[in-house]
Amino acid sequence: MALLDIFKKKSAPKVAAKEKPKVQEVKPLKIKKEAVSTMPAKPKKISGQAYRILKKPHVTEKAGDLTAKNQYVFQVFPGSNKIQIKKAVEDVYGIDVIGVHIVNIHPKRRRLGRTEGWGGGYKKAIVRIKEGQKIEVLPR
Repeated sequence: MALLDIFKKKSAPKVAAKEKPKVQEVKPLKIKKEAVSTMPAKPKKISGQAYRILKKPHVTEKAGDLTAKNQYVFQVFPGSNKIQIKKAVEDVYGIDVIGVHIVNIHPKRRRLGRTEGWGGGYKKAIVRIKEGQKIEVLPR
């Protein structure tokens, strides 16, 4: 059955057991603790990908009332999740986000005379930020 031998694994040639490769000892590097603690922490960045997550701030009366509770409302793209929204808001506005709630607004049926259609649905995120911080949604 020489024909079936082509499917078998070929064994590797045996190396003599007498020869052992020489391993050099590696000394650990000494790092000063002061240098590590004084380095600033790197912020988590999406590296310019925020435009794929955040559409625009959602400016309504109800959203304006939420600013008193340190909550801001944004329209986001449908494929984005809470973690991506949190990183995008922190990256764009430079603030600390505590929590994110997501609401899917379903499309509504619209009619103009005999013509029927659908109004657009969207996804919105309610972002809660740390007390004392602020987002300037509408520049004055």
